[in-house]
Amino acid sequence: MQAIRLSEDRGNADFGWLKSRHTFSFGDYHDSRFMGFGPLRVINEDRVAPGAGFGKHSHSDMEILSWVLAGALEHKDSLGTGAIIRPGELQRMTAGTGVTHSEFNGSKSEPVHFLQIWLLPERRGLEPGYEQRSFPDAELQERWRLVAARDGRMGAVKVHQDADLYAARFSNGSELAHTPAQGRRLWLQVTRGSVEVDGASLSAGDGMSWVSSGDVVVRARESGEALLFDMAA
Repeated sequence: MQAIRLSEDRGNADFGWLKSRHTFSFGDYHDSRFMGFGPLRVINEDRVAPGAGFGKHSHSDMEILSWVLAGALEHKDSLGTGAIIRPGELQRMTAGTGVTHSEFNGSKSEPVHFLQIWLLPERRGLEPGYEQRSFPDAELQERWRLVAARDGRMGAVKVHQDADLYAARFSNGSELAHTPAQGRRLWLQVTRGSVEVDGASLSAGDGMSWVSSGDVVVRARESGEALLFDMAA
């Protein structure tokens, strides 16, 4: 059965420097109906003002992914990593036994707009780690490009969970098909534009969950981008 999570129904946080929408319960926002979906625990759509950001803070036992939609996100962590993440790049930080990090807008003049995604790891107590990969526009256009996977196949970022994450950019009228294994948990998150899936219309910020029973066909109603999570049941 499909379940649609409309953008305007998400949790909302506004701190001035940060405007965030929460697909699932997070921070001060709590809704017992939306605590996650399978191993997918967090999808936060964050907009951070120029020069602002998240100061040093710690996490453990979580796979944290960052997907930038616009601008530049500056990352630093206790592993010694220093990096800038831009559109078309995926960052994965394995918090594991514990890591301290900060995320700031890398620009003094332009906002940064990104998705912060958390996946529950397949086991606790992993060694902390970091990975970042770039996916050129040509690899994302009009196709589902695997950007994260447990085995890191096809040049994807490695995650410690039975979860495949695909990204696609599409033009108006295009169709993108995906064939998951029977019974897999699927979550589609539209980041830009609008699409139609099995008769349901979704726009930027909307999400939809269902359990696989056959091919998935996403039809673009206007140019945009989407992420597709294919996860263990």
